[in-house]
Amino acid sequence: MRFIETKDCVMVRYPSRKLIIAVIGDSACSAEESRLAETVGELLAQRDATVVCGGLGGVMEAVCRGSRSRGGLTVGILPGGDPGTANPWVDIAVATGLGEARNVLVVKSARAIIAIGGGYGTLSELAYGLKNGIPVIGLNTWSLVRDGREDDSILAVDSPAEAVDRAVSLAAMREKHDAGESRRAGAAMSAGR
Repeated sequence: MRFIETKDCVMVRYPSRKLIIAVIGDSACSAEESRLAETVGELLAQRDATVVCGGLGGVMEAVCRGSRSRGGLTVGILPGGDPGTANPWVDIAVATGLGEARNVLVVKSARAIIAIGGGYGTLSELAYGLKNGIPVIGLNTWSLVRDGREDDSILAVDSPAEAVDRAVSLAAMREKHDAGESRRAGAAMSAGR
């Protein structure tokens, strides 16, 4: 860890930070969606990415189980106020008490999103991600139609491996871009002393 002092603040620079990938999907999923999510979790852990999700059952539980089986770190951002409601494979349970509004926190915590299956809660997370410029990779999930034509904002893939490859690649690009923006902002602050 390195401290960088400017006129107005002290910033902390960590030498290496794991990519955070959100995995979203329904709390009641099919066996196939559960298998896909578990494989996605395993592959994300092998790529040293942190999984963030809604922390409950279904897709969320399966992705956490897969990640933990390969030594990965999992974060569950819960709708209720009790951290004990998290599935047993969540390492860090964040009890928000926000209900469905926690969907925004799940999405905004991540550098990329992988959607697997999903209901209307997943659809809201997809929308938040797209609105905020966060890449969304879809595996057996929603497709969008705008003005009668298919909208390709969700990057559809056919396998867990392809989903993870795309998510990690796009997340790394966002991380690099954002780091450049932070350096420019820090330089501008220092120049304004």
